[in-house]
Amino acid sequence: MAQIQVEIHEEIGNLSESKGWKKQLTYTSWNNHAPKFDIRSWNEDHSSMTKGITLNKEELMKLKEILNTVDFDKYE
Repeated sequence: MAQIQVEIHEEIGNLSESKGWKKQLTYTSWNNHAPKFDIRSWNEDHSSMTKGITLNKEELMKLKEILNTVDFDKYE
């Protein structure tokens, strides 16, 4: 199986932490492509990861716009 090349350009923020794994928003490039925004869990030294979601700038801005309209009080 081919090796995935990952370079985290910036750790933007931690969303949660559990058992040494941090769910983070990062700015990351995959296989030498242009960096994108990425949400996934990483182990402490970023050598292992879970499945996640990768967004370009426009998608992340749209997500921010959507989240700003959500009434979170109606959800448990």
